[in-house]
Amino acid sequence: MKQPKQTSQISSSPEAKAITALLKDSGITVSTVESIEELVTRGYGTKQNKTLELTFYEALYLQSKGIIKVQQQKTKKSIDFKQLLSSYKATDPNAWAKYLIYRDLRSRGYVAREGFGLGTDFRVYERGEYGTATARYLIYGIQEGQPVSIEELAQALRYAHSQKKQLVLAVLNRRGEVVYYSLGQLTLKKKLEE
Repeated sequence: MKQPKQTSQISSSPEAKAITALLKDSGITVSTVESIEELVTRGYGTKQNKTLELTFYEALYLQSKGIIKVQQQKTKKSIDFKQLLSSYKATDPNAWAKYLIYRDLRSRGYVAREGFGLGTDFRVYERGEYGTATARYLIYGIQEGQPVSIEELAQALRYAHSQKKQLVLAVLNRRGEVVYYSLGQLTLKKKLEE
């Protein structure tokens, strides 16, 4: 893999003011123009009208780094990490696993965006290539001990190849560590006798 390009970092120092994000029924949004631009250039969220919609795992990650602070839209009451995670778990039973995989990818310098479907959780851009190239990897996340059929993996692999992407299986082990396996296709052919 390539060396990461030097880019400006979103400040997460204690002196920096955290960006305010609101928890709404539809998700987590950021509405200040400067904050939207700062987050979008780093590969976070999706612009919707004049706001930025963050996924729960993006919001959890940014909150854990002190980059955003999340508030209830109606009450303006602050929401801590555990409360935000509980809200995420209500919509996705694999919330914790997705967050840990997302956090691991980001800590390794990759930009991870929402997946394309067929079991893929994330599409991942090579270090330093977000905004200049398409995603190179599709991440299929599972937890250790979770059964996955060969048919599901084969379907995800065919889909990844049709998109010209590399499929990577991200396995979350019991200790919360993520181990990555690159998946490829093996074709066995019967040798014809002459």
